[in-house]
Amino acid sequence: MRPLLVLRPQPGADATVARAAAMGLHAIAAPLFSVVPLAWRSPDPAGIDAILMTSANAARHGGQGLRTLAALPVLAVGAATAAAARAAGFSDVIEGDRDGTALLKRAADQGFTRLLHLAGRDHMDLPLPGGSMERRIVYAADAVGDLPAEAGELLARDAVVLCHSPRAASLFGRLIDKDGLPRARIAIAALSEAVGQAAGSGWAAVKLASAPNDDALLEIAARLCNQSGSGGAEGGEDRR
Repeated sequence: MRPLLVLRPQPGADATVARAAAMGLHAIAAPLFSVVPLAWRSPDPAGIDAILMTSANAARHGGQGLRTLAALPVLAVGAATAAAARAAGFSDVIEGDRDGTALLKRAADQGFTRLLHLAGRDHMDLPLPGGSMERRIVYAADAVGDLPAEAGELLARDAVVLCHSPRAASLFGRLIDKDGLPRARIAIAALSEAVGQAAGSGWAAVKLASAPNDDALLEIAARLCNQSGSGGAEGGEDRR
């Protein structure tokens, strides 16, 4: 069985490793980012229809500023972000099961025209059809300069790499190339099409989760882990 490398920041990395272990997979956390809160000031909630959260880190690291916004609906991309928003005190949470663009279209269809995006310092600028988007930067995910030491042994054993974000996939590719490690022996399990595209080419396989959540991502990772090295029977890129 191929080992599994989990790149997402803590505490999500340990949670994913535990879920992978329960599935019988050999997984190790090697986060590529360290997430820290940033000082920010909340706008007047009277001028906002809903809050957009594209990462669970917005809820985990938003701090005291979230309190003044707690009565507003939250548009959350993915189950993990929705759960983090509820844990932070938001009761009206609308969970999107695809990506931010799809969720914003849904928001526009429901009549939300003034959104507040609680985002990280590195984020995608998502347009709201027919409306306006205000943004507050509430956290930063600082990238590592080198692959964590924990990653070395697994990558030498034809590891499967779990990529939760485009930024992580892109950074991992750069670090692999910097260290001269062969992409052709590593398989990528990607949370979405955008993540798969950010990973680039040359891997033993690039497989996409059927939905943007940990269950679907670990399902495709398990299939890859149970294949032989260099892609196995399902090698190549699959970005359907």
